[in-house]
Amino acid sequence: MLPQKPFVWRFSFLSCTSMFPMLPVFSRQRIESFATSELNSLGPSQVCPPYSLTFLLESADYVKLVQSATKTGNLNHGKLVHAHMIKTFFKPCLFLQNNLLNMYCKCGDIHSADKLFNKMPKPNIITFNSLISGYIQIGTLDKAMLLFNKARRLGLKLDKYTCAGPLTACSQSGDLYAGKMVHGLILVSGLGSQVVLTNSLIDMYSKCNQVDHARMLFDHANNLDGVSWNSLIAGYAQNGKYEELLTILMKMHQSGLTLNTYTLGSALKACSSNFNGSKIFGTMLHGLTIKLGLHLDVVVGTALLDMYAKTGSLDDAIQIFDQMVDKNVVMYNAMMAGLLQQEKIEDKCAYKALNLFFEMKSCGIKPSMFTYSSLLKACIAVEDFEFAKQTHALICKNGLQSDEYIGSVLIDLYFLLGSIKDAFSCFNSIHNLTIVPITAMIVGYLQKGEFERALALFYELLSSKEKPDEFILSTILSACANMGMLRSGEQIQGYANKIGISRYTIFQNSQIWMYAKSGDLYSANLTFQQMENPDVVSWSTIICSNAQHGHAIEALRFFDLMKSCGIEPNHFAFLGVLIACSHRGLVEEGIRYFDTMKKDHIMTSHVKHCACVVDLLGRAGRLVDAESLILDLGFEHEPVMWRALLSACRIHKDTSTAKRVAEKVIELEPLASASYVLLYNIYMDAGNKQDALKVRKLMEDRRIKKEPGLSWIEVGDQVYSFVSGDRSHKNSELIYAKLDEMLAKTKNLHLMKDEFDYKIELESMTNVLVNYHSEKLAVAFGIIHLPDSAPVRVMKNLRICLDCHMAMKLFSVIEKREIILRDSVRFHHFKDGRCSCGDYW
Repeated sequence: MLPQKPFVWRFSFLSCTSMFPMLPVFSRQRIESFATSELNSLGPSQVCPPYSLTFLLESADYVKLVQSATKTGNLNHGKLVHAHMIKTFFKPCLFLQNNLLNMYCKCGDIHSADKLFNKMPKPNIITFNSLISGYIQIGTLDKAMLLFNKARRLGLKLDKYTCAGPLTACSQSGDLYAGKMVHGLILVSGLGSQVVLTNSLIDMYSKCNQVDHARMLFDHANNLDGVSWNSLIAGYAQNGKYEELLTILMKMHQSGLTLNTYTLGSALKACSSNFNGSKIFGTMLHGLTIKLGLHLDVVVGTALLDMYAKTGSLDDAIQIFDQMVDKNVVMYNAMMAGLLQQEKIEDKCAYKALNLFFEMKSCGIKPSMFTYSSLLKACIAVEDFEFAKQTHALICKNGLQSDEYIGSVLIDLYFLLGSIKDAFSCFNSIHNLTIVPITAMIVGYLQKGEFERALALFYELLSSKEKPDEFILSTILSACANMGMLRSGEQIQGYANKIGISRYTIFQNSQIWMYAKSGDLYSANLTFQQMENPDVVSWSTIICSNAQHGHAIEALRFFDLMKSCGIEPNHFAFLGVLIACSHRGLVEEGIRYFDTMKKDHIMTSHVKHCACVVDLLGRAGRLVDAESLILDLGFEHEPVMWRALLSACRIHKDTSTAKRVAEKVIELEPLASASYVLLYNIYMDAGNKQDALKVRKLMEDRRIKKEPGLSWIEVGDQVYSFVSGDRSHKNSELIYAKLDEMLAKTKNLHLMKDEFDYKIELESMTNVLVNYHSEKLAVAFGIIHLPDSAPVRVMKNLRICLDCHMAMKLFSVIEKREIILRDSVRFHHFKDGRCSCGDYW
């Protein structure tokens, strides 16, 4: 029956068949029966050929056209059919409406699906199922759950598909509570035996970190299929329970079920995690894949080579890669990543990865963003920076520079090249600034000594939607440690407590170092004592911390306790022990530990270890032995060794040895100011002004400038820095007045000279330039602004001079304050006129 107001649609026959791909299967007579032409309204140049057809479709025809659009995913075709229904006043039945709704959902037009749903007078359960599935498809999980609850309120009989949708939503959102509610509803509705729902429940519990619940459900289910087994295997893989995964895999094999590529891929991924016995299981699975004839499958082959690469069998991974016939970009990426996953990448592996890239290009395989990320890592490993820049150009050409992982590697590259500006430019080009590129930028700033920039970026991160992890928090604590920013470090510790990261070992290790480097050794020791499972880094850090604060006996006690706990000392632990012996003059103990490191622990001594021993012998006056050690160990080309000996020459006023040693170190480092300054001071201490002036003249001729002394102090939430004679601070008059007041009071202490162990005359305090050294200005500022009960903590970039060391002891008496000063080598705790170093520094 024709509608009361028939609508006439004029178009060409060719146009009809192109818009509706199902139409050619109909008879020509049917097409001509429902089409009419509107060619007269179009210009003669717009239509060809001039057919005039009028058509009206039946419900079955509409259904076929809508289902065709759904199958092909062609939203435009589906909209044309729907538009024709509206314009011809066709009233679709519920079945056709459901097909239309399903088409919109499958094609991703959820807005149109919503409008259609709202106009449907009596939607049934199939209608709800389609729209719930559409919401889940685009990630609108909350609306999917609301629609599910609406279906329940309308009293519709729920089926397995209605319940499967909300379970998928709970899986993706991690909403365990809602998932359990749906599970209960399934049981009440009598749908518990449906294998589809069993599989969805296993997936939901696994993704909500309740894999034990998933296993219980699996064990008590009556109907299981291959998907059930695979879902449980995937759940074990997601939750890191790899041994249980392999156990269920063996049971699946024993049950006679066919292992497919998905199952074997999950199992091999578990073996890639390198747990105890993972390589043995992986080899067994490799044999099983060969037996099943799946070893040449791309998915399984990729998983196999990844497993071998991550378990240390790189040669086996390469062999599998070479055997594969049909290699795709994923396999190439896996092989490149396997070659570059070592902590220290070997040159041969890096070059192999570079060759794989050229092989991909020759085979016509288009590289992905993961390919370029690995390529950049290979370039960095072999220091081929020119090719790395060319790779960057390729990345920009392919529009991948905004990817977070590629951007992170580019940031590492340009920081390595020393170009902070280019690194920052790469950082700004990343659209989705996640924790990965932000961490790379912060680490880069720290490597370049840009601690304030690192902290500023961290605070910017806190104000964004991204949340820092334990790695970035431990990294930023290192910035606070280097800056000596105790208050900022404490605030970061409080934040870590709030988000539940403070118990991570990596964070606690950084926390120990932050407290120690900021002068609060008590809190550093307390943090270590509260650790549940300290690792070798924890022990090494607490040993080095006590050593730098002059607590040599405590450092050696920690070292012995570490060995009694069965933890093998590393290079850093021995370095801490040697520093402790050097700072306390424990010569025999230091030499014994040095010999133990080489003989009992089979460790190769590094330059820093040997420099500590040279410093130890030199301070004890054994200059000849120290020089012999340098030559015997083959470190005569290391400036740090000779500089340590030169410092010892100054202590013992050995000008003849100092001149020879200084010539050696100046020859090795002709532009380093520290050696010239040391020699100059040695001559001045010995009263040899003529030679001292010659050293100064040599520095002027070579245009070598002494590094300026810089001291800084944290007060409130700011860090204030000072240089010698600095008057740039807004309160400089107040600072200088306080300092002059304290210096004047020191002259009155000569009556108590015998009460304290003073080793220099107070008259040296009258030198005007020395009076205003940077550390004195910082201490005066701290005494003015800090509470009386708070210790004054000052950091300095150079070693403290003899005059300032004496002044600090006197200031601690006058002001009745503890003064903690960190110089470039160690800590000095001044209290009641004495220093923790015992004047042995």
